[in-house]
Amino acid sequence: MILDKIIEATKIRVAQEKQGESPEAVKAAALALPSDTGFPFEAALRQQDFNFICEVKKASPSKGIIAEHFPYLDIAKEYEVAGAAAISVLTEPDFFKGDKKYLQEIASTVKIPVLRKDFIIDEYQIYQAKVWGASAILLICACLDVPTLTKFRELADSLGLSSLVEAHDEKEVQMAIDCGARIIGVNNRNLKDFTVDVQNSVRLRNLVQDDVI
Repeated sequence: MILDKIIEATKIRVAQEKQGESPEAVKAAALALPSDTGFPFEAALRQQDFNFICEVKKASPSKGIIAEHFPYLDIAKEYEVAGAAAISVLTEPDFFKGDKKYLQEIASTVKIPVLRKDFIIDEYQIYQAKVWGASAILLICACLDVPTLTKFRELADSLGLSSLVEAHDEKEVQMAIDCGARIIGVNNRNLKDFTVDVQNSVRLRNLVQDDVI
């Protein structure tokens, strides 16, 4: 299963990153930064009836390399000019060819909020997101249980980061609700086999209360 491979690679990557920069150091750096209790990512998604989170992505397991030449800063700036509410930046390197520098440079260039899109399985990654300039993180129900989702969401809240909680089916939508998610994203792609059902989001929308984005 592709998701299992991604999670295993993420565990190895996080362990290696902790060797390079200790959890204590990253946490201290994150806590030294101001926390925006206004949650700009959420505010951006409530600006109007339709708000777009536009993605900066070099590759994916299903498509391979999407952009060999990858002017990520230009892409982000074009999104901002076009009226994007926020930008999602891939930082997962093994399967999506993401990089922390994409997030760091985009966050310091554009004025709209930026989300760290990765497979977050360790609170270390949440502190990283804060240090790198993100306004939000992605939490994936298929990767985490409800207690961990809740713990990670509360940690993100304490840092002034919004959490977009991703669900694919009815069970995962309930998980997102149970963890207190204020933003739920429905993924039409099944991360277990990467098949796509475009009606998925339509079907699941009715399970989410109106005050949740």
